[in-house]
Amino acid sequence: MLNPMKQHGAFSWNELLTTDIEGAKAFYSQMFNWQLDDINNEMPYTLAKIDGKEIAGMMTTPPEAKGMPPMWGGYVTVDDVEASAKQAEDLGGKILMEARDIPEVGRFCVIADPQGAMLTIITYFNQT
Repeated sequence: MLNPMKQHGAFSWNELLTTDIEGAKAFYSQMFNWQLDDINNEMPYTLAKIDGKEIAGMMTTPPEAKGMPPMWGGYVTVDDVEASAKQAEDLGGKILMEARDIPEVGRFCVIADPQGAMLTIITYFNQT
């Protein structure tokens, strides 16, 4: 059965980019009783969990986003990330970060709508 959060158009993930990951971890773990699990794939990443269920992620702002203020960003699932990125451009949006893979997770890119609001779109490798 298809995971409802992995269907085209569904918000499926939230992620914090921050310059102070340790401060963010202290704040959010106390604020929401999140359990935090540090993983280190290609870069350090912290999974936030409630009752063992992954609900969000946190990471240090990557070099390509240097100067951007700390912010939460949403991911929306799409059937085909490249086709959806092209569609965003056709509708007056912009591609801010070209499509690339997150190992063992999916393929994503960052777009902006015509007003400049940013959003990450993702096609998961496993849709269940």
